[in-house]
Amino acid sequence: MEEGVRRITGARLIDHDGVVQDGDFLLHPDGSYSKSKGDEDVVENIDGSARLVTRSLQNWHTHLAMILNRSMGEGLPLMEWLETSIFPVEKFLTPEFVEVGTRAAAAELIATGTTFACDMYFHTEVIGETLAQTGLRAKLCGPITDGLTPNFEPGSGDALRHMENLIRGPSPRPGRIEYGIGAHSVYVCDEEILRKASDVAKATGCTLSIHTSETRTEVADCHAEHGMYPIEYLDSIDFFSDGSTVCAHCGWATKKEMRILAGHDAHAVHCPTSNQKLACGGTMSYPAMREAGVDVRLGTDGAASNNSLDMRAESKAASLVQRHDHWDARILDPVETWQLATKDSIDWVTWDLDDVRMRPWGRDSRRLLANLIYSGARCLDVVVGGQALRRDGVTLSVDESAAGSSLEDAVSEYYSQI
Repeated sequence: MEEGVRRITGARLIDHDGVVQDGDFLLHPDGSYSKSKGDEDVVENIDGSARLVTRSLQNWHTHLAMILNRSMGEGLPLMEWLETSIFPVEKFLTPEFVEVGTRAAAAELIATGTTFACDMYFHTEVIGETLAQTGLRAKLCGPITDGLTPNFEPGSGDALRHMENLIRGPSPRPGRIEYGIGAHSVYVCDEEILRKASDVAKATGCTLSIHTSETRTEVADCHAEHGMYPIEYLDSIDFFSDGSTVCAHCGWATKKEMRILAGHDAHAVHCPTSNQKLACGGTMSYPAMREAGVDVRLGTDGAASNNSLDMRAESKAASLVQRHDHWDARILDPVETWQLATKDSIDWVTWDLDDVRMRPWGRDSRRLLANLIYSGARCLDVVVGGQALRRDGVTLSVDESAAGSSLEDAVSEYYSQI
C-alpha cells in the first residue's frame, strides 16, 4: 500500500505519555502525528470510530527463525533444553529453513502489533533480506559463536568476518534493517571471541548483543572461573560498546553489575515469560534496574522458549511478575508498562475497540490501556514509516496463510534430517 500521511477520524489515540486523546489525527511517515483539519492531502482515510491508536510494540530480544522449534523440548530446564533439543538440530539449519521461519515470525509480529525486533540468529543475511520484504524494522545481530555457527568452520574466524562484511555493506532496506554482532554468552564464547566481537562493534558502531546472567548456574560458573559475575567479567575485558550493547535476561545481576550496565548505557532486556518457562529462578529486578539508571527494554526471546512472539502477552507478564516478586501492586502500572513495551517506537498500530476484551472502555476511556495490556485485543492496522503493513485485520506485506503452510512443510523436512 502507498506510503504517505494517513488520516484516522473519530479515533482514540494514546501516545507515549499514556493520555487518551479523541479526535481526527494525521499519522505522518516520520512517526509524528497531528490533529487533522479535514482538508489535508492524505493517501488514505481510516474510520477510527472503533479503533484505539497507539505506538507499536518493540521486541528487544528474539531468535525469529526459532519459530521452527516452537513447542519443542517442552518441560526441560534451560541447559538441558539447549544441549538436547536446540543445539543438535541447529547443525542442520539451512538458509531456506531460516527464510521460512523468519517469514512466519514476521507474520506473527505484525499480527500482534510489533514493528521492531532485535534478533540474534544464524544466516543473518537471509533474515535481513526476508524482513526487508515485510517492511519491519530490525537490528540483526549475527552469531559469531565458535563451534555453533552453521556453515562456518570452528576456529576459522569466518563467522565474525562474514558479519563484519555485512555490517560494513549496504542494508537490504536502509532506515529499517541494520546488522550487528551477536556473542551468545560468557559460557559459550571464550575471551578471545568476546574481545573480537567488541572490537568490531566499536569500530563500526553496530549493535552488540549477548545473553547475560540468565541462570544461577551461569553466574556461579563464571564466578568460579573468573572470580567475577558475568557482567563484571564482561566489563573487565572491555566488552561493552557504550550506548549500543544489548544484554538479554539479566535475571541474576547484582546491584554492582546494574551500575556497570548503567555506566555503559547498555540496554538490559527483560524476558519474563521465557525465564519463567525455563525455570531460571531469577527474574530481572525492574525497580533495582531503574534505581541504578539502567535502560530497560522488553523482549519475548525466541518462540522456542516462549512459544509466542506476542509483546502484549509479554507486557502483561512483565507487569505481573514484577509486582509479584516485589510484593508491590504499584510497580509497572499500565502507562509505565506500555512505555516499556513501546519505547522509541515511531510507528503506529490500531486495536479493535469492538473486541469484547476491550470492554468496558470506562469513563473518558480511562480503562483502555489496562484492558489492552491485561486482556488483549485484535490488531487491525500496522503502519511503519507511512507504509501500511496491515489493514482491517489483514496483513498486506506477508501472506499469513502461505507463511504458515510453508512453516509446516519446512518443519517436516527439517526434523526428517535428524
